[in-house]
Amino acid sequence: MIRKFLTERRSWILLVIVLQLLTLSVAYLDAEIPMDSLLYIVFLSTMIFVIFLVARYHKETRFYKNLEEWEPHLDITDLAEGQRPFERITRDLLLEQTQRLKEEAAHNRIALEEEKDYLLSWIHEVKTPLTAMHLMLERIEDETLKTQLTYEWLRIHLLLDQQLHQKRIPSMENDMFVEQLDLKPLLIGEIRTLRSWCMQKGIGFDVDLQVAEVLSDAKWLAFILRQLLTNAVKYSEKGDISVKSYARGDHTVLEVRDQGRGIDPRDLPRIFDRGFTSTTKHHEDKATGMGLYLAHKAARSLHIRIDVESRPGAGTTASLIFPQQNEFIQIQGG
Repeated sequence: MIRKFLTERRSWILLVIVLQLLTLSVAYLDAEIPMDSLLYIVFLSTMIFVIFLVARYHKETRFYKNLEEWEPHLDITDLAEGQRPFERITRDLLLEQTQRLKEEAAHNRIALEEEKDYLLSWIHEVKTPLTAMHLMLERIEDETLKTQLTYEWLRIHLLLDQQLHQKRIPSMENDMFVEQLDLKPLLIGEIRTLRSWCMQKGIGFDVDLQVAEVLSDAKWLAFILRQLLTNAVKYSEKGDISVKSYARGDHTVLEVRDQGRGIDPRDLPRIFDRGFTSTTKHHEDKATGMGLYLAHKAARSLHIRIDVESRPGAGTTASLIFPQQNEFIQIQGG
């Protein structure tokens, strides 16, 4: 701050130096002016100017020091009051700009909420004809056509489900009910949804639940499992998908293991990034890169850790590590 202050007052300092040199030059040229007395006056005036600079430094930089330490946000009540005209102008402009930003933020928040409500309403409206369509598909006698149409129906259903939960995640703490859940019916329900897709690809499920119950929210845990199972089916070609639960220390672990193509090691650290698909399969037009991203966000709110292990050509294992019983209060508190 000292350097900035001296830079700001550079013209004043140069002016004083020039005046002092001018005074000494006049005394040097005019022999009648006593040089000793003039040197004493120049010395005294220089010392007074230095003391003046020090005093002004502390007074003039107080406001700007506070401004420099101020955390940029929409509340400037902790910002020091301006004592000088330019400081008051600066503070008034900050107040005006902050008020304008607050109004814009409030307007944008309302607009986003309205858009969210509209999209949620639209998704629910679309689900009604989708349900009717699924009932119609059950009456189709041509098995090949039925399988193909059911697969496309399932893709639409899963994409709508992703969009629905994506909009709900920011406020999911208000939409959670944590309880002891029976894993088996939850898993069976999700596997049944993917049944037609699995039959088309020749994929089966091997379920082994050594630990039958976990502490979580049924709706959000189902969504997380849906993303893991969907990924396992999507990237597998025949073979069984293993789903098992077991105790690891004080935690319960639920594993979903497939025998698919696996994940490249350089992609593994980025699989939970928004929109990330793959660096090797750019032609994969069915991937949105949102499934694992949303599952990871939802799991974090439930204090569930997701670990993924994979090797190219050797399949992928996704593990859900559930919180301990004594973390129930932490989950409820969000």
